[in-house]
Amino acid sequence: MAASVLVTGGSGFIGSYLVKALVDRGDDVRVLDNNLRGSAEKLDGYMHQIDFREGDILDYDTVENATRGVETVYHLAYVNGTENFYRFPEKVLEIGVKGALNTLDAAMHCGVQRYVVTSSSEVYNQPSRIPTPEDERLLVPDVLNPRFSYGGGKIITELLTVHYPGKTDLETVICRPHNVYGPNMGVGHVIPQFALRLRDMIENSSNEILEFPILGTGRETRAFCFILDAIDALILAADHGEHRGIYHIGTEEEVSIHSLAEAVARHRGISVRITTGENLSGAPSRRCPSIAKLRDLGYEPTWSLEQGLAETVDWYFDSGLSLPLSNEVIAK
Repeated sequence: MAASVLVTGGSGFIGSYLVKALVDRGDDVRVLDNNLRGSAEKLDGYMHQIDFREGDILDYDTVENATRGVETVYHLAYVNGTENFYRFPEKVLEIGVKGALNTLDAAMHCGVQRYVVTSSSEVYNQPSRIPTPEDERLLVPDVLNPRFSYGGGKIITELLTVHYPGKTDLETVICRPHNVYGPNMGVGHVIPQFALRLRDMIENSSNEILEFPILGTGRETRAFCFILDAIDALILAADHGEHRGIYHIGTEEEVSIHSLAEAVARHRGISVRITTGENLSGAPSRRCPSIAKLRDLGYEPTWSLEQGLAETVDWYFDSGLSLPLSNEVIAK
């Protein structure tokens, strides 16, 4: 019998890939999204196979109506993109906290069996252990820094997910994605910005070696997870994760931002000279998760960074998208 599933934020980057994967395996999928940050175009070819509800996660009646009759809720709706954390911290917190409360209340009221929420690696800020296990302490180092509206909101979401259902029968699972990337993820992230900046430089310069600016020293590290691996991991945790379990979605392939920029250029056959600059306030210097708990469930990433970058960089070169007006190259 097909599972009935609600995906909030289902027209966003991760959400749209998740919806397609769930449909492809035979689930009955309902999507709730207001399309302000996502786009129904991301679900092209699948709209006739899903129950799409356009609505706001902040409106409880809308959320409850979308939740009726489903067995599992994947709550992904949120404000993403590092630039947005600095520009709209009030909206980040409102959508994060009210969205979690509304979806949890609706899940309990409608008899949902399992509630799966995507948190974030941002909950750690500067982790004390690399690779970082799920029992690492969570940290908001400066409440005055708007960047931490996102990580702080995610910490509140996790607390609500674990404790708010109380003694009800609702099972909950928390997933913490780490730097998921892939085609059509928007432009507010480091890999799309590197790709678009390189494309613009190639079009506007005849130099054999291009000067390529980045924020920070370049020694900052991340572990990037290709979207198809991330979706496999998310579904695995949702299906087989323990109640109140917390799971990292990611890889342990740590790479410096300097090396990432070189890899993007190398894929397109371009030589670059990396120039460094001041980093954004609050940006962590290292980030790499332990995925041991997910491996215990049977997960293993299949996409190397080189393979994933090739797919993603080529998509952005051909996309016709432009860099944000701020022209900042960020490393979330």
